[in-house]
Amino acid sequence: MRRRGGSSRGIVFFSAQDYWYHNRAHSDFQLTKGLALDRTVVLVNSIGMRMPTPGGTTQPLRRVLRKARSIARAVRRPEAGLPNLVVMSPVILPLYGSAAGRRANAVVVSAQVRVVLWWLGVRRPDVVVTIPTAADVVDRLPHASLTVNRSDKFSAFTEANQPVIAALEKRLLAAADTVVYVSHTLLEEERSAVSGTPYFLGHGLDVEHFTVPDDAPPPDDVAGIARPIVGFFGGIDDYVVDLDLLRRTAESMTQGTLLLIGDATCDISELASHPRVLWLGPRDYSQIPSYGAAFDVAIMPWLDNDWIRYCNPIKAKEYLALGRPIVTTYYPEVEPFDTVMGVAKSADEFVALVHEAAQTGGEGTQKSRRAAVAGDTWLARSQDLLRLIDSAAR
Repeated sequence: MRRRGGSSRGIVFFSAQDYWYHNRAHSDFQLTKGLALDRTVVLVNSIGMRMPTPGGTTQPLRRVLRKARSIARAVRRPEAGLPNLVVMSPVILPLYGSAAGRRANAVVVSAQVRVVLWWLGVRRPDVVVTIPTAADVVDRLPHASLTVNRSDKFSAFTEANQPVIAALEKRLLAAADTVVYVSHTLLEEERSAVSGTPYFLGHGLDVEHFTVPDDAPPPDDVAGIARPIVGFFGGIDDYVVDLDLLRRTAESMTQGTLLLIGDATCDISELASHPRVLWLGPRDYSQIPSYGAAFDVAIMPWLDNDWIRYCNPIKAKEYLALGRPIVTTYYPEVEPFDTVMGVAKSADEFVALVHEAAQTGGEGTQKSRRAAVAGDTWLARSQDLLRLIDSAAR
């Protein structure tokens, strides 16, 4: 591999997602794209939190195959307009249940990251970590600063080894110069565990992408479906989305369509067979706003669990930018937006608010919804993050 010239300044970003198969709207990808306007950024695709196993993981074979395809892409510059953004998919040993397995994985992954940094001419990078299993890898990388991105409470993920992940989170919080949060609830809970400085950063939004003209035609595959359209776009995961609430919503509808757009990592065949439900599967990120603009009511049917309690779904801001009436189940970070979307604290209230929004337009107006997120750009968030990184660099 021929070494390429580059600045000695650079950022290594250990993502909790994989650039090649996860939603490109995820905060990790949006932040790294903004950071790459100013610095060389190595986005390390997710190194996972567990070994996919039958009975312990949903769709284990699918997960293994898609990760193998990602690893086969090795190291690439995926976006022509962002030459500073380098995406790497390291070979991993996801043996996180044992200390020896974690050490072996850290040796393997850190060696690959070091080679990429050498190739780019980055000597002592700033490191940003979202996924907790990168803790052992970071220990083996010389770095100018360490920022932990608490986009979620990963120890609340039920398929992972929760005690192990919690211990790794605790280590990172103690080692970090800076910890950034999207959840005030999680920030306050962890404040005493943070050795450096905690900041609330919040999510951004691709405002331009999600601003759709009122007269824009809907996609062909939804143009003729029955209205009102009660819609959801995003990943359909059974640890996040309340599938029973979706079923109850569909059963309550005497007319219209419950439109679901997104990849399902669980079996939703029974739900999808309901006559009021249309599940289109995943659509490209570039198409999502046009589908969302066709919704008469946009919904967020979240489960009431620790994962949701400590998260801050980007989807809320995407729906608001679209200007559509919105109904969501309660989660703490929705409180600043309760005047521009309907917030339900029970299943019965959720269903009632959906019907009310379909008939009356729900809480707020198109103008007030869009105004609520008008200044929340990803560029602003990434610049805030870069300032925090620079202030912590040693």
